[in-house]
Amino acid sequence: MKYEAKDYTRLLGTQGFSDTLLNNHFTLYKGYVDNTNKLMEELKQLESSGKMQTPHYSELHRRFGWEFNGMRLHEYYFDNMIKTKSEPSKSFELYKKMELEFGGFENWKKEFSAVGAMRGIGWAILYLDSMTGNLFNVWVNEHDAGHLSGGTPLLVLDVFEHAFILDYGLKRADYIQAFFNAVSWEEVNNRYDRAHAKAGAVKH
Repeated sequence: MKYEAKDYTRLLGTQGFSDTLLNNHFTLYKGYVDNTNKLMEELKQLESSGKMQTPHYSELHRRFGWEFNGMRLHEYYFDNMIKTKSEPSKSFELYKKMELEFGGFENWKKEFSAVGAMRGIGWAILYLDSMTGNLFNVWVNEHDAGHLSGGTPLLVLDVFEHAFILDYGLKRADYIQAFFNAVSWEEVNNRYDRAHAKAGAVKH
């Protein structure tokens, strides 16, 4: 089954993000989708021809995680954005969990922002540990290194330079603030509710 790039043109006009930056980002995302499909096809051809012990086969498999995660992380990122500014409701289960673990939403936001502002390129991700229900703000280097095993991404922030440098230059902190103004907290909380229910964790 081939993957299809999602249409995120609904985000055009989002305050703090120029249409040029967003369209460039959508094109880059589509490249990950296309490359994921190409790798799947090439691997299938090598498998059908009995060439699974070749260096080429091994390298394609190693590359697959990069392309697939590049595709999926961008989908998490764009899916957790919205054009109209929203605030997390105090009634959200995720908000209550943040209060419990971080001493308040603003404390959590400060920590997440600090992770996103770290030197280097990568992703800042709020993870739910499916084993314990704990929340972690995590730095993911590249696309395929640094993920928490068994963790569910709840909020994903792209801090590769292509996500902000056209609009913000080196002012990453300004980009992160613009991102927070565009977060769909309803989507993020829904991710938490689904993952929490699936894990069978006790809600607080």
